[in-house]
Amino acid sequence: KEPRREHHRTPRRTPLGPRHSPEAAPQLIYKPNIRKAGTAAPAKRLGGTSKGGTTQLMETEVKTRRKIQLRMPGRRTATGKNASLLLIKRNKVLYLFILPAFLYFLIFSYVPMYGVQIAFKDFVASKGFSGSPWATPLLKHFYTFFSSVNFWGILGNTLKLSLYYIAASFPAAVILALMINEVKNVHFKKAVQNITYLPYFVSTVVLVGMINLFFSYNGLANNIGALFGAEPQMFLMKDSLFDDLYVWSGVWQATGYNAVVFIAALAGVSPDLHEAATIDGATRFQRIIHINIPAIMPTIIIMLIMTLGGVMNLSFEKVLLMQTDSNTAVSEVISTYVYKLGIQKAQYSLSTAVGLFNNAINLILLVAVNKISSKLSETSLW
Repeated sequence: KEPRREHHRTPRRTPLGPRHSPEAAPQLIYKPNIRKAGTAAPAKRLGGTSKGGTTQLMETEVKTRRKIQLRMPGRRTATGKNASLLLIKRNKVLYLFILPAFLYFLIFSYVPMYGVQIAFKDFVASKGFSGSPWATPLLKHFYTFFSSVNFWGILGNTLKLSLYYIAASFPAAVILALMINEVKNVHFKKAVQNITYLPYFVSTVVLVGMINLFFSYNGLANNIGALFGAEPQMFLMKDSLFDDLYVWSGVWQATGYNAVVFIAALAGVSPDLHEAATIDGATRFQRIIHINIPAIMPTIIIMLIMTLGGVMNLSFEKVLLMQTDSNTAVSEVISTYVYKLGIQKAQYSLSTAVGLFNNAINLILLVAVNKISSKLSETSLW
């Protein structure tokens, strides 16, 4: 027999060359780092201190990840302004979704601000914005409003009615959300949420018509009172009842809608917290106080800041429709006053000055409340 030939296998070439073939790969040998007893391990620090070194290491890692994310095939890594432009280009479809909202606010909120200048002019419609002469003095229309006999009454009515509404409607939305969150029956929970949400779609005109029907002399309220021997009342003619009718009808209409945000925030509360509290013997009320409310407190603060930022913006249509000759003393607010000056009396410069004053108060309140919130709770809009 012929002797058996041994075939020697040649090492396979890899893209990195023959030196990196499996046969040529170096063997890794584990060598434990053994120190003598009583000696401490040397401290490896970056930036002089352990804390500073950790911060520097984290910043380096974040920058590296950002460069990797922004890297595109065939292009250089983008940094700085180029990175922002690159992100916009890569997410252009998402920016198309916000384009309608952007155009809405641009057309209906920012473009009309050009007409604010007539608050400082003696506006004449035939001459237009640019052709009308400047007022002398420049703040003449503001002085006219501040010195009028109706100034303090209108400002007081606006603040009183708005703060009353916020004090009644804001806690009601939070309480409703907490109550709905505690319902275990899913079908009943959805039914309650839909029923409380539906009044929001009732128009203001229909709502005021319902108020007139229920509280008129021959309305439902007087008919119910007659069953218990009460005398019929003229509810709509009493000044003292205007605020209550306005506020509580608004609470009925908007509470379900306002509670949606808080219900969504409660959905993010971890069930493990409730299980641990139940094991520790906490009651349902204690779990609401110590788990649910602290969990949604940032949402409550943000919504309260935004609500107080519009404290001077009452529902103009509702106040105007509920206003009568007998309750004008308590129902005249800034929005209705601006309407009567600008539309009915054609005093455009004065009405614009009053509206600008109203928005300036809202802006000051928004900034002040946001600043106070950031100091007390570290939760703010910016």
